[in-house]
Amino acid sequence: MSDADAPRLRAIEAVPVEHEGEEYVALRDPAGYTPSVVMLPPTLLEVVVLFDGAHPIVDIQAELMQRHGELVTREHIEKLVAALDEHGFLDTPAFAARRAAIDRAFLDAPSRPASHAGGAYADDPAALRAAMDGFFTSTDGPGAVGARANGGAVRGLVAPHIDFHRGGPAYAWAYRDLAERGDADCFVIFGTCHAGMADPFALTRKDYDTPLGPARVDRDFVEALATRARQDCFASELAHRNEHSIEFQAVFLQYLYARRREVSVVPVLTSFVHEALMRRRRPEDDPRVRAFLDALAETAAASGRRVAYIAGADLAHMGPRFGDPNPVSPEELATIGREDRAMLESVEAGDADGFFESVRRDNDRRRICGLSPIYALLRALGGARGTLRRYGQWPDPEGVVTFASLVY
Repeated sequence: MSDADAPRLRAIEAVPVEHEGEEYVALRDPAGYTPSVVMLPPTLLEVVVLFDGAHPIVDIQAELMQRHGELVTREHIEKLVAALDEHGFLDTPAFAARRAAIDRAFLDAPSRPASHAGGAYADDPAALRAAMDGFFTSTDGPGAVGARANGGAVRGLVAPHIDFHRGGPAYAWAYRDLAERGDADCFVIFGTCHAGMADPFALTRKDYDTPLGPARVDRDFVEALATRARQDCFASELAHRNEHSIEFQAVFLQYLYARRREVSVVPVLTSFVHEALMRRRRPEDDPRVRAFLDALAETAAASGRRVAYIAGADLAHMGPRFGDPNPVSPEELATIGREDRAMLESVEAGDADGFFESVRRDNDRRRICGLSPIYALLRALGGARGTLRRYGQWPDPEGVVTFASLVY
């Protein structure tokens, strides 16, 4: 590395953690180009924050000397740069080659692999089914799926995308209604893209593999939707590779239907409501958003399929893990619950504009993770009313995540 080279950290997540009584910051890649998690003590974090592409090593040395009156050797900094580059955390030619190889492997694959099997959930089919059975029958669950129930058919769900071990029973509160009253044969699944996308929507033609068999994509529906939407709906397809928000819903659909009847899916990753908030605009001020959602309605009507919609969406994310200075107190946790439930009134009412306004008023103070999929689902359902089946919170010393299950 020459004197002119300035190391640049990629867009990664930095999460405060405690390990063996010591404070660290864990670096991880939300885009999944590296499975590594690097633990940095505060002394090294102070160096790494200067890896911004604007500070050559000599400038980093000078900055640290000015702060502490001690010289950090070039060798020390170069070893840190090499270690981060080896694990894929720096924007370098080595990372570009890594990313190109991973992207090409995904695009060339005939299906979308179950990227979180064996980690977030069991990769053994029997073990996975047993665990999912338990989500329904646990003390927090809705009870085992029963016989066909009376009432109107289920048109849509809001279900969590939190890890199964933390929110499995909450999924069951949504999917039990679908099992007992659903008649759809095609499921449009809206998912959050946690890494963000350049485009508001991303489609894929690839089946979603699961340990319970593949969730088959309705390719005719996908192609018709892409044509009607009048935009490149596959430009951000790579975002599907490692994103779990749709994968977890595909696993639940296979759990319900793989042994019962054939269904298909239309996986739609979304990333547009946070962008609208940042620009102080409304979601459909972006003509691509309006065109896609209108095209979706037209495609569903013309498809001849019984279409239902699923939003894989969590709610609040608060605490040091998500950028807040202090842990969430019991009083703040209660406040989050009240604010979440107030917001969910517009979601139950099927009011997409009211939902957006409820988040805009406090500038998304609670960092609602499922903004885009929930908004898209409400628009797709055309104002249909839903019922809140379950609201849950997963409190953690470093960060609180909340979630809900609604049925339409």
